[in-house]
Amino acid sequence: MGIYVEIPICASMDELWEKTQNPQLHQRWDLRFNQIEYLPREADEPQKFLYRTRIGFGFTIDGNGESTGNRDGDGGARTSSLKFWSADPKSLIKVGSGYWKYVPTETTIRFFTWYDYETRFSVLGKVIDTCIFRPLLGWATAWSFDRLRLWIERGIPPEVSQVRALVYLVARSTIAFIWLYHGLVPKLLYHDPIELDLLSRIGTPGSRLQVAVTVAGLVELFFSFLLVALWRYGWPLWATLGFMLVGIPAIAITAPTYLSAAFNPLTLNLAVAALAAIAIIAGRDLPSATRCRRTPDQSR
Repeated sequence: MGIYVEIPICASMDELWEKTQNPQLHQRWDLRFNQIEYLPREADEPQKFLYRTRIGFGFTIDGNGESTGNRDGDGGARTSSLKFWSADPKSLIKVGSGYWKYVPTETTIRFFTWYDYETRFSVLGKVIDTCIFRPLLGWATAWSFDRLRLWIERGIPPEVSQVRALVYLVARSTIAFIWLYHGLVPKLLYHDPIELDLLSRIGTPGSRLQVAVTVAGLVELFFSFLLVALWRYGWPLWATLGFMLVGIPAIAITAPTYLSAAFNPLTLNLAVAALAAIAIIAGRDLPSATRCRRTPDQSR
């Protein structure tokens, strides 16, 4: 079955080759590895290397690799093949092989990889690999390829891309949770008296307050869903920013006493608006696995 990832990159062959074949540069953009080290070798020996991946809580997974050859093809294309293995009992991967290929076109270089591996832990290992590990590894490869593209095309260092992605993740996820919580708990589950009072102050008839608070809760739940489902789209963030800023004077006019409460709409709205602004700023030029092709183009 294997894992296939392809991305076009506007780069010179020399630069792309250097950033993918130099271990000090490779480990900067590849999310799959935290450390790559080439081992000393004789001139006629294949290049062997060590790699290390941190998995959290102080644990690492160590492995080995060996270059099985580089080959130049027609039209300036290059291929770099390797095999890899791990004796680390924590590693799901036992042994595998693959290649990187660089194919120049008129405007870009098609940079793509294919690799596959055998797993440990018998049937359990195969189940974990199929359901969790292999999809995650494929996503990490694609995300890393786009991070490499941003480094070459936009001059954005991989470390900056990673920090921006983490900031975006935290900010946008928090906003989605706030919409979810405020739609579900005070509106749909408990019909909180404060929610009912705020709706009555903006002109909702008393006979329709229960319906109005339910509708408001469903709208907020839907907006939370949009923030997650349309992860790469910026307009839900701009809409959140607008709603929060407009809500402050609206409450100040209709229910000014709430602005002096311990947990008041002024501080909540400003905090959510700030998170939306942070996500908008951090969300520019982020790596995305969706920019990569995940199956070979059979027409080529």
